[in-house]
Amino acid sequence: MKNVTDSFVSPGHWPSAGSFGFNTDILATNPINLSVVIGVLIFFGKGVLSDLLDNRKLRIVNTIQNSEELRGRVVEQLEKARARLRKVEREADQFRVNGYSEIERDKLNLINSTYKTLEQLENYKNETIHFEQQRAINQVRQRVFQQALQGALGTLNSCLSNELHLRTINANIGMFGAMKEITD
Repeated sequence: MKNVTDSFVSPGHWPSAGSFGFNTDILATNPINLSVVIGVLIFFGKGVLSDLLDNRKLRIVNTIQNSEELRGRVVEQLEKARARLRKVEREADQFRVNGYSEIERDKLNLINSTYKTLEQLENYKNETIHFEQQRAINQVRQRVFQQALQGALGTLNSCLSNELHLRTINANIGMFGAMKEITD
C-alpha cells in the first residue's frame, strides 16, 4: 500500500511543470480546430450580438418613450389637479366669506326678531295691564253704584211713611190726569 501512496506523493513520478514555452506540435495544439471555432463564433456571433444589442437598444428607446409619454400625462394630470385645487380653494374661500356674512346676517336678523318679539311682549303686557285696570275700575264703579243704590233705597225706605207714600202717589196721579186733559 505504501507504493500506491508514494506514487502520488513522490515528486519524481510527476513531470515537471515549471517551465513555459511554445508547443510547436501542430497536432497537439490543434490550431486548425481553434481557428475554425473562432471563425464561426466571429461570423455568427457578430450577427447575434448585433441583434441582441439592437433589441436591447429598441427596448431601451421604447422604455424611454413610454416613460416620456407617461411623464407627459402625469404632468398634465398634475396641472389639472392643481387647477382643480385652486378652483376648490377659491370656492372654499368664497363659501367661508359667504358663510361669515350669512352668519352675521342671521345674527342681525335674530337680534331684530328678538327685539320685535320683546316689543310685542311689552305691548301685550301694557294692554293686559290697561285691560285689568279698566276691569278693576268697572268693578269698583259697580260696587260703588250698588252701595249708593242700597243707601238710597235704605234712605227712601226709612224716610217714606205710608202717608207720605200715598200723597206722592196721589200727586203723581193728578199730574198724569192733568197731562191727559191737556193732550185731549
